[in-house]
Amino acid sequence: MRYFLRLVYCVPLVLLSLVSLADIKISGKVVDGKGAPVRGANVYLNNTIDGSTTDSLGLFSFTTSETGFQTLVASEISHENMGLPLTLSHDTTGIILRMTGNVVHDLDVVTITAGSFDASNDKTKTVLKPLDIVTTAGANADVVKAIQMLPGTQQTGTENGLFVRGGDATEAGILVDEMVVQNAFFSGPPGVSTRSRFGAFQYQGVSFSSGGYSARYGQALSGVLELNTTDMAEKSNVNLGISMAGIYASATKKWKNSSLDFGGNYNNLSPFYKLASTNFNFFSVPVGGGGNVRYVWKPNKDGIFKASFNSSYNQSGIAIPNPYPSGDSNITLNPFIGQGDTIKFFTKDQYYYSNVSYKQMFKNKYSLFTAASYSLDQTNNKFGDFPINETDHRAQFRIEGKDFITGRLNLLVGAEIQSYGISKSLGMDSFLQKQEFTETQVAAYTELEWTPVYWLAVKPGLRYEHSALLNTDNIAPRISMAIKTSRHSQVSLAGGVFYQDPGNEYLLPGLKAGMQQAMHYIANWQWSKTDRTLRIEGYYKNYQDLIREPYAAMSYDPNRYRIINDTTTINNSGYGYAGGFELFWRDKKSIKNADYWISYSYIDTRRLYQNFPVMATPTFIASNNLNVVGKYFVDKWQTNFSATYSFATGYPYYNPERAQPLAAGSFLNDHTPTFNNVALTVAYLHSFGKWFTVMYVSVDNVFNFHNVYGYRYLYGSNGQEIKGSQSPVVPALYRTIFFGINCSLSQFKKDEL
Repeated sequence: MRYFLRLVYCVPLVLLSLVSLADIKISGKVVDGKGAPVRGANVYLNNTIDGSTTDSLGLFSFTTSETGFQTLVASEISHENMGLPLTLSHDTTGIILRMTGNVVHDLDVVTITAGSFDASNDKTKTVLKPLDIVTTAGANADVVKAIQMLPGTQQTGTENGLFVRGGDATEAGILVDEMVVQNAFFSGPPGVSTRSRFGAFQYQGVSFSSGGYSARYGQALSGVLELNTTDMAEKSNVNLGISMAGIYASATKKWKNSSLDFGGNYNNLSPFYKLASTNFNFFSVPVGGGGNVRYVWKPNKDGIFKASFNSSYNQSGIAIPNPYPSGDSNITLNPFIGQGDTIKFFTKDQYYYSNVSYKQMFKNKYSLFTAASYSLDQTNNKFGDFPINETDHRAQFRIEGKDFITGRLNLLVGAEIQSYGISKSLGMDSFLQKQEFTETQVAAYTELEWTPVYWLAVKPGLRYEHSALLNTDNIAPRISMAIKTSRHSQVSLAGGVFYQDPGNEYLLPGLKAGMQQAMHYIANWQWSKTDRTLRIEGYYKNYQDLIREPYAAMSYDPNRYRIINDTTTINNSGYGYAGGFELFWRDKKSIKNADYWISYSYIDTRRLYQNFPVMATPTFIASNNLNVVGKYFVDKWQTNFSATYSFATGYPYYNPERAQPLAAGSFLNDHTPTFNNVALTVAYLHSFGKWFTVMYVSVDNVFNFHNVYGYRYLYGSNGQEIKGSQSPVVPALYRTIFFGINCSLSQFKKDEL
């Protein structure tokens, strides 16, 4: 394969060398509007690598093998780019390129920001960097947890996933190198949130879109979190770590044109839970481990190949309240009835994920990207004596090409196919039920990026999707744009149509409905100058064709883990809306060695979907969310301090004692108390010889707030709520104290903070 790829990419170069005759010399001078020489300007033939830089007199000279019609471009950070058409057949000298005096610094060029936060190693575009994620108190070095500190998300203390602008966890897609990640969180018990599978330093870019995202992606009604893995390692390295949760080790070996990363970890929370006071009985403390290997190869200076594989295993057991403690299970066929007030839930999970990608640039004019991935997740659960086993799989292939037509215009065209499915078995031989489905989706997309002038950018896109399982076809138009309003500010707009299959709980029993739909409308204003950013954004989202169970109009089952069997009356008659505004302010300039940001979100959303009897605000929505994050590095102590304060107004919950009749004025009209949390992290940096060491301690919920996310009610055999049976939905722990040590052969650079 390696030699085949080399042959494929060498063929165009060989052909070009055969048609080349003799090099042509191009020379001249670059001047400004007053005729003064422009020093340090880049002069090149557009869409080629041929060019040079002007000297102190503004002079340039280079040779090229290109012939025919070409465009000579001059660019310099303090002047507007200019181009000169040329027809090349022989040496061309004495050229005068006159650049306008319109000062446009790179940071001032308009970029589209509506609905998206980009985080990368590019300092001109970064909102969050990997080290930001690691040093944010309360994030626990988890990429997804850190994203929840940004506007547009909800605090989720007892559930997994990104809850974006009124959408539940299924409405946010998570991708690695443009490949969808199925089961992005570690398996765990109901009502206990677990970590995502992503560590911050695995990725060089993190792009979070809370709406209006690119036509590249689909099957996400609310937003996407896109993670781009690091390229080839800079040097060989070894990393070791130990904490109250376990140990890990990883190593990197770098060669001239390739690098290999591999590592492993073992987790056992026994030491942690012996010191902590938990809200649940963990009769089997969470234990797990995993391993990973990754290979990166650069066959040439403009191409890169990546291949990775990782696997993980974890298990845990917890006693949870039984929502149906009384009655005869033989009569009602409810396996939870008769198992007592609490049920012992035990889970085992084995996860495998692989990803292969290749990207190649051709003469700075065309790029080709192709990738494939496969994941397999096998979960064995037991609710007391009742087993529920599930196998999830997903395979995906993507190919896309990009034509950089000019420096201000490029065209993207791509296609993808993915096949995924779930096989689920419930119960033993005497009470056995199987549910399964397999879905195949094909999509094609195109997107145009055009910046006709430095103060205007437009990105229209179009996506086609076909579902084999549902036998449906959809076309989703999208557009985003930005207009510069001053040297340091701009206005961005975005909108479009987004589709998504019904939830897995409906596809498993055989539902064949249409896709759900959401329309996004987003506008924002952003000001950015010298490490300060202010961003204000408003949005409105219109939901149509949501999945609804019409028979639920007369009754309501709040059990989110209920099993759906009958789909005959389920259809796409649901609808809803979500609207709100958000604010983000970050300042790394005002205080030396300090960095802080403030994010605030307000949302108004209501839906009639799933088994809601009337239109209401879902239980995972808090209308007001606030996060204040601060960091300060003390040079003398080589210590970084980080603090985070999070606040959210109460969450709606179903109170059967006050929700009758099931009407708009009473259903989900009760709210939990407000959510408050203060987290602190202290990290001490020290070098022992060649080993750079970070010793850290973190405290989550410093003031031990007893946050509540809802309430459970017990039900009798007749399905009626038992009076006085209310119990709060709370996290596994109110307050946590965590300590760890990381050692690395890589040296720390303070300016990375």
